[in-house]
Amino acid sequence: MLIDEFDYQLPEELIAQEPPANRGESRMLVLDPAAGTMEIVPFSRFPEYLNPGDVIAINDTKVIRARLFARKDTGAKIEIFLLGLSDAGKRNGNLWQCFMKPGKRVQVGMELKMLLRDGVTLSDEYTVRLVSKDVETGVCVVEFSGAETMQILHDCGHLPLPPYIKRPDEESDSERYQTVYAEIPGAVAAPTAGLHFTEKTFAELKEKGVDTAHLTLHVGAGTFKPVEETEVEKHHMHTERFFFSDAAAEKLNAAKKNGKRVLAVGTTSLRTLESCVDNEGFFTPQDGETGIYIYPPYKIKSADMLLTNFHLPKSTLLMLVSAFAGMDPIRKAYAMAIQEKMRFFSYGDCMLILNKVK
Repeated sequence: MLIDEFDYQLPEELIAQEPPANRGESRMLVLDPAAGTMEIVPFSRFPEYLNPGDVIAINDTKVIRARLFARKDTGAKIEIFLLGLSDAGKRNGNLWQCFMKPGKRVQVGMELKMLLRDGVTLSDEYTVRLVSKDVETGVCVVEFSGAETMQILHDCGHLPLPPYIKRPDEESDSERYQTVYAEIPGAVAAPTAGLHFTEKTFAELKEKGVDTAHLTLHVGAGTFKPVEETEVEKHHMHTERFFFSDAAAEKLNAAKKNGKRVLAVGTTSLRTLESCVDNEGFFTPQDGETGIYIYPPYKIKSADMLLTNFHLPKSTLLMLVSAFAGMDPIRKAYAMAIQEKMRFFSYGDCMLILNKVK
């Protein structure tokens, strides 16, 4: 299968640079692949499409302030983009994998002073030292000193807005680039389908008898990695850390046994579910990493419905939704979204897919 089959032309003005004025005031394209129907409605109508006993699976990861800046003794400014804790860092919390730019200017063993969040003031106490560097991949391991890493991120870090958002992060992004249910720090990108939910949404779902299952997948920088292979099958998928609890598995298995539906909120939730489901559609609690790569004609076993934002051309996320709904229905849905000037990508509108390809 060729990557060009997942290409489309998107007018640049449809790439959302800001979230809607108020959370939840986005539009939702409702796609029913089996019936061949599409309509665009306000996201506020989302609960109407769920039934009592259905369960929605949400990713409660929290975006960390993963973009930082430091200075060498010479005054040269270095950008540090965190990817996640290194294996050793899981023991002490201050060793992290990252990209450094320009990486060639930093040698192993070199210690840099951290810049505070204003981007100008050097910290008197926070430093970062380059521990190792993989020349092939560019992945570095750094060690922070002066405080726990989360304190350093709070004082020095910037929210890692995606590269297609052409502006610096602002204080408002601290709230709006997190879901209202974000709880477990570790992601370097938001699970964006969840950005539409408000406390009112959850209250309406609860009143209707719809349950919620929490899972955690820490979204990695690889989610933005372009597919460079011409043939889809040759792409090497990145891995991401996840946690899927006994409680979540019990809720979802009960729904399955009772003939109710499971809705995955976002591609990250769906990747987690597909990593923990058996061939009969039942779930087993797990804690680990997943590199699952979903593209047509992969058959989804875990979820019956999917809520998702609109994804980049030629991306693994577009392949995943095409596997869920079918390539032709997704092409038609994206064409309609562009025609109706819906907003695309992280801060954009969303699509509700009512059923998967059988």
